[in-house]
Amino acid sequence: MSRLIALVDSNNFYVSCERVFNPKLEGRPVIVLSSNDGCAVARSNEAKALGIKMGTPAFQMRDLIEKHQIQIFSSNYALYGDLSNRVMQTLQNFTPEVEVYSIDEAFVGLTGEVSDHALSIMRTTVKRWTGIPVSIGLAPTKTLAKIANRIAKRGEGTYILRDPDQVLENLPVGEVWGIGRQSTKKLTAYGITTALKLKQADLAWIKRQMGIVGVRIVKELRGTSCLPLELIPQPRKSCCVSRSFGHPVTDLEDLREAIATHTARAAHKLRRDNLSASLLAVFIATNRFNADLPYYRNSGTVGLSAPTNHTITLTKAALKALGPLYRVGDHYQKAGVWLTELTPAHEIQQDLFINHKSCEKGRKLMEVMDALNSQFGAGTVRCAAQGFEQSWRTKAEMRSPRYTTRWDELLIVP
Repeated sequence: MSRLIALVDSNNFYVSCERVFNPKLEGRPVIVLSSNDGCAVARSNEAKALGIKMGTPAFQMRDLIEKHQIQIFSSNYALYGDLSNRVMQTLQNFTPEVEVYSIDEAFVGLTGEVSDHALSIMRTTVKRWTGIPVSIGLAPTKTLAKIANRIAKRGEGTYILRDPDQVLENLPVGEVWGIGRQSTKKLTAYGITTALKLKQADLAWIKRQMGIVGVRIVKELRGTSCLPLELIPQPRKSCCVSRSFGHPVTDLEDLREAIATHTARAAHKLRRDNLSASLLAVFIATNRFNADLPYYRNSGTVGLSAPTNHTITLTKAALKALGPLYRVGDHYQKAGVWLTELTPAHEIQQDLFINHKSCEKGRKLMEVMDALNSQFGAGTVRCAAQGFEQSWRTKAEMRSPRYTTRWDELLIVP
C-alpha cells in the first residue's frame, strides 16, 4: 500500500485557543502578544487584513487597536499547551503515526487510498472535539505536505497534492520548507527561482552548493521521502528558561529571585524528562533597544561535580554564577538559565566521593516537592531564594483564564 504524509496545522493557533472559550471573538480582529506583552505573536485573519505583521511591537499598534476595537490577549501558554495536547490525542484516534512537530503542527502517516472526504472527517473531528480549526495537506513527503498544507489553509481546509509540478511551477523557491534566505539568494542567482526549477536541478550541483541537506530537499520535491516520521521524541540536549522582566530590574536581590525561579523551573523540566545536567550557564541583559542607556549583556558558566537535576544544588550553582555578572546601576531587562550536557538520570556515572545517602534523600525530596506542586499548583513548595513578592515577574495583564488546567479558573456558565 502507498504511504502518504499529512501535515495537520492549527489555524492561527493561539487566537483559536482564545476563541474556544470566548465565541464572541469569532469574526473580530484578535491579537495575542508575546511574553511581557511585547509584540504580536499570533493574529486572526481579520487582524492580518488590517496590515498587522507578525512581531509588530504593541506600542506601535495602539492607534490601530483603538480604531478597529482589536481584542488583545497576553500569551496563555498553559491553555495553549493543554489544547495542543488534545489536538494531538485526537489525531492519534485516526493513526498511531503522529509526529508532534510543534505546538500547532503534526505530521501524520497514512496508508492506502486517502480521499478528500477522509481528510474532511479528520478535520471536522478535531474541530468538534477540541474547538480548534485545522488545515490538512496530504502528499508523499514532508516537504510536499508542507506545500499542500499551504494550499489547504488558503482554500477549503484540506488539499491532496495530486499534480505537484503544476503547484511547484508557481511557488517561489524561497517558500520551500528548508530553503532559507541565503540559499534563496544563491539559487536565484543561478536562475532557480521556482520550486519546480529546484526539483529539476542537477543533484551533483545541488550537493556542491547546498550539501546533503539540499539534496534531501530536492529528492523530497521529487516525491522520494528522505525525512521519516519521528514517532519517538528525541531526548532534549539542553534546557533553557528565560524571561523578560515586567519592568527594568536594578536590585541584585530581584535578579537572584529571578535566576532562582528560572533554575527551579529548568530543574523540574529535567526531572520530568528523567534527565540530569552537567553544565549550567546564567545570563543577564539590559534593554538593547533603549538608546538612553548603555547595553550590557554577560553570562557565566558553572561545571557541576556530577550530573544532577536537584533544584537546590542547581540553584546554588546558578546564584554563584550570577554574582560576578551583576553591575550596580544597570537596568536589566532579561535573565535566564541554561542547562546543558544532559544525560539520562539513570545512566549517571557514580562518584566514589559523593555521599550517596544524601543524594538519595535529595532525590526523594524532589519527588515530594514535585508531587505537592502538581497537586496544589506550581510554586506551592519552593526554595526561599525564589522569593514571594517577585515584583520583577513578566507582565501578563491581558491573559485569559487557564480554563483547562486550573480549578479556580474554570469557565462558569451562569
